[in-house]
Formats: sequence, structure tokens, C-alpha cells
Amino acid sequence: MKSKKDRPRKTLSHQLCTRVDQRKFDELTALLEANPQNDMSTLLRDILDNRPINVFTRDRTLDILMEELTRLRGELRAIGVNINQLTRYFNTYPEPRRKELYAAMAFKEYQAIQPAIEQILNIISKLGTKWLSG
Repeated sequence: MKSKKDRPRKTLSHQLCTRVDQRKFDELTALLEANPQNDMSTLLRDILDNRPINVFTRDRTLDILMEELTRLRGELRAIGVNINQLTRYFNTYPEPRRKELYAAMAFKEYQAIQPAIEQILNIISKLGTKWLSG
């Protein structure tokens, strides 16, 4: 099997040294903190080569909403598991009285989903107003 030819690599043979004031250094450091995948020399090369600089931001106000969504997902999963178990019992026993009992229990579990869905829709509307406004 043929090996792929290596692309010619750019050699960085010239070293540049410069000084900046505190304001510019703080600006570069802030850019560097917003992109943890870079180091200072890579950031400066990207600036000199007019390449785009990726900046990652994290909105800490969403942490509470994400925790709530995670909790609701777990709650909905547990309710779904309960409904699946009750459905299995419903299909296992042929007696009509037992089927009525398991159907009633499954319906009760199904009704427990409604408040969780309302909370999820409330959170989604908050996110929508935050991200889709203006």
C-alpha cells in the first residue's frame, strides 16, 4: 500500500520578540483564557496570520436551568420505567381485575408526567426569550 506523501511543513525559523503594555497584555490574557486549547504563542501567530480566533464563553446563569433539566430528565425516566413495568405486568396476567389494577396504576404514573412537562416547557420558554431576543 502506498504511503501518503507528507505535506511540506511550514518551518517557523524566525523568532520575534516584542513588548506590550499592561492593557494589551491583559487583553491577550483574556483572549487566552477564553480559549483554553491555545497557548500564548499560538494565539499571537493566529493574530499575525489574520486567522480566526475561537473564543469559548460560558453563561453561568444557565447552570441552575441545566441542573433542573437534568433532574427532570431523571424524574421522567423513572416514571417511564415504572409505566413500562406496569405495562409488562398488565400483559402478563390474563385476569380482568388485575389488568384493571395495573391499568389504573399506569394511568396514575402517566398523570405524574404532566407537572414535569410543564416545568420543562417553562424552562424552554425562559431559554427561548434569552437566546432568541434581539
